[in-house]
Amino acid sequence: MTEDRLKIGISACFLYPDPARTAFAKKTLQYVEQSVPHWVMSGGALPVMIPSPVGEVTGKQHFTGEPGVSLADYAQWLDGLVLHGGADLWPGSYQEEPIDAKWQGDAGRDKYEIALVNAFVAAGKPVFGICRGMQLINVAFGGTLVQDIPTQRPRALRHRDAEVYDQNFHTLDLVPSTRLAALLASSTGQPASHKINSVHHQCVKDLAPNFVVEARCPDDGTVEAIRHSGAAWVAGVQWHPEFHRLEYGTLDDAPILADFLAAARASRSS
Repeated sequence: MTEDRLKIGISACFLYPDPARTAFAKKTLQYVEQSVPHWVMSGGALPVMIPSPVGEVTGKQHFTGEPGVSLADYAQWLDGLVLHGGADLWPGSYQEEPIDAKWQGDAGRDKYEIALVNAFVAAGKPVFGICRGMQLINVAFGGTLVQDIPTQRPRALRHRDAEVYDQNFHTLDLVPSTRLAALLASSTGQPASHKINSVHHQCVKDLAPNFVVEARCPDDGTVEAIRHSGAAWVAGVQWHPEFHRLEYGTLDDAPILADFLAAARASRSS
């Protein structure tokens, strides 16, 4: 029955006013890329995009969320949160200055998503981050990021290729005795090395307190998965599970989604 299905919140991506855009050129748009809700639906859950209750147009506050609509209301109503991929984080969100003007990121979205994470954690609901979402989780809990891998880690693997995009692949090493390693081993029985996509130029630098690394890139040690080590169910992966396809020979992410949805079901029961 529909009322029994889990309701999973998905954070919004932002497009700001742009005169070159043909539709709503003077307006801020909030949206999701369709693969994320489709991935959530593949587990039988209902995805719900969570719009920011605060909007800014040319620096002026436009909507305050009155009469009282807040992210906490969404956290109480929904069963879990998926943090969408997308724009860079603003270095100021982790107390750094941009090392290049083109890496300003999206400070408004950072503030909105950090508030989302705090609201869902306070409500005892699970939070899962995808790519930017994993980076946002790390920053929200006190970690920092490498602003640009090619610049700051020139010997690293090429983690983003705009031409091939989600078909830029590398292998994955799971950290033994972690929950992620157990999930994937129990499902696939395969060795702890898997093929994943790579669509990012930023990554975890300093890991947030109370988090553990669950996977790394074997070529350069880049952090590929993290999880909160305490009572909160908060985890993230650097790759995009919603882009994986069987024909690519990539990792089967179904156990990761199933575990997240099981946590959402448990939070509803409690």
